[in-house]
Amino acid sequence: MGITMVLSLLSGVALFLYGMSLMGDGLKKVAGNKLELVLYKLTNTPLKGVLLGTAVTAVIQSSSATTVMVVGFVNSGMMKVAQAIGIIMGANIGTSVTGWILCLSYIENTGGLASLLSTATISAIVAIVGMIFRMFAKKNTYRNIGDIMLGFSILMFGMQTMSSAVSPLKENEHFTNALTMFSNPLMGIIIGILFTAVLQSASASIGIMQALSMTGAIRFATAFPITLGIGVGASVPVLISSIGTNKNGKRTALIYLINDLFGMVFWAVVFYAANAFMHFPFMDMTMNPVAIAMLNTVFRVATVLMLLPFIKAIEKLVFRLIKDTEEDMEEQADFDLLEERFLAYPALAIAQSHLAMNGMAKKSRKNILRAIGLLDDFSKERYQKVQDKENLIDKYEDKLGTYLMQLTGREMTFRQTRQVSKFLHTITDFERLSDHAVNISKLAEELHEKKLSFSEEASYEIGVLESAVKEILDITVRAFIEDDLQVAAQVEPLRECIGILCSELKLRHVSRLSTGKCEMKQSFVFNDLLTNYERVGAHCSNVAVAMIELEASNFDTHEYLKSVRKLKNASYTRYLEEYGQRYDINGYRKTKKKDKEKEKDKDKDK
Repeated sequence: MGITMVLSLLSGVALFLYGMSLMGDGLKKVAGNKLELVLYKLTNTPLKGVLLGTAVTAVIQSSSATTVMVVGFVNSGMMKVAQAIGIIMGANIGTSVTGWILCLSYIENTGGLASLLSTATISAIVAIVGMIFRMFAKKNTYRNIGDIMLGFSILMFGMQTMSSAVSPLKENEHFTNALTMFSNPLMGIIIGILFTAVLQSASASIGIMQALSMTGAIRFATAFPITLGIGVGASVPVLISSIGTNKNGKRTALIYLINDLFGMVFWAVVFYAANAFMHFPFMDMTMNPVAIAMLNTVFRVATVLMLLPFIKAIEKLVFRLIKDTEEDMEEQADFDLLEERFLAYPALAIAQSHLAMNGMAKKSRKNILRAIGLLDDFSKERYQKVQDKENLIDKYEDKLGTYLMQLTGREMTFRQTRQVSKFLHTITDFERLSDHAVNISKLAEELHEKKLSFSEEASYEIGVLESAVKEILDITVRAFIEDDLQVAAQVEPLRECIGILCSELKLRHVSRLSTGKCEMKQSFVFNDLLTNYERVGAHCSNVAVAMIELEASNFDTHEYLKSVRKLKNASYTRYLEEYGQRYDINGYRKTKKKDKEKEKDKDKDK
């Protein structure tokens, strides 16, 4: 096999893959978001899922693309793992349609009607029409249709190029002898897996096998094990797409591998065991493109029919392989609290919402603490966890917001209506707290990547501020969980103290810049940290104020804050003075030293 032949074959593969990608992208653009909507809305039964997966994959010409979409839906919580299984099974059937389309490229020009269906004729007509649409159409829809047609033509031309490249091999004895190696089931399966894993397309692997079949050297004994391996190899891009997703996203990607792996093992054992006794006469049958397309389709349909009754078992298996931690189970328990049947009983629904919000509040606080920890000890794993938990808290906001809005349509007492209003206020603030956790984690990443560090003085000041931020988070979450108004009353004075502290730190930092103790490159991160910490305090204040205002006649947080800050009763002033002394920059070290000495004395007494 000369270098020219190899280059010609590789160019054909490149054209094939590009054409398939162009055609699939064009089809998705023409359909807009309809494919996605259909996928996650109409999958309430496994059979519907299989049919939809088949249809969508037949349209976009890629089982991997369909499965990657499904992984995204499951990862975002729009679809359950059980719903995804049927779609993935259908995607395995839908991807075999490409093989039948490719059979058109092998219709020979024998005159009459067949000449109108030859590759050259079809490709030329479709390419010309596609080019006209692409260049002269003004509407995006027609331009996308032009992309579909051009993609189809390039795909067909790529197949023709591959066939032309390998056609001289029909006379090559070494090539024929090499292919007999793949008649060994294990060798054939491994080749199918590796080849498809490299190309990242089952359709491309089948297309290349169809091209090779035109040499007359592909026998059924060779084609069957390679076809078994192709499905498993096609799972590689799907598994790659699951990197960075949550556990349900990873489970969905694993389903794709499990389906093809079970299908490969089951049919390999059944077929070769039966052949050992019956000695099938068709093992030496010469395969052509149509026979390969038929083999691929039959194998995939048979696999789905075999696995369809075991959807529940597959779901249990992936949950066992990727287990939930106690934290994951706790999160799911929070969502399970929001049962729709409780909406008929507002008092119960409100109590359930409060319990779910307690989980949200704890996770928002923990995410900020996790982000603050990154400033001193950065790691990619914990950085990613901050981002993952932010996505989870977004899900809390979405589910709680939807549930509470449904509750507003029910008949409730005045008190219950105000409680729902309070919750709708506070879920936004808890979600915003986690947004600031992400901001802080990104600042920590910037410090780590640019190898920046604060001066000793700046680090000390940030440490004082962080202690105040941690306390306001603890107080706010405890007040909300316990519904304790006395604890809630301590939040606003501490928020004011944090605001004063931030202003003082900014002035101190400017002073250090002017004397050269700090450099400008750290200044942006320092100021951004102060801004985020100040905003954390503000959101904590909003939560506490919403709680206090629920007891008042007028639910207006802005008016309440104005009056509190203006009048400043004795309790407020006392708390403000206490916090001012505790988080005084100059006296903080002395306070901490005294606290440590007290702890030592207690230990001695024990």
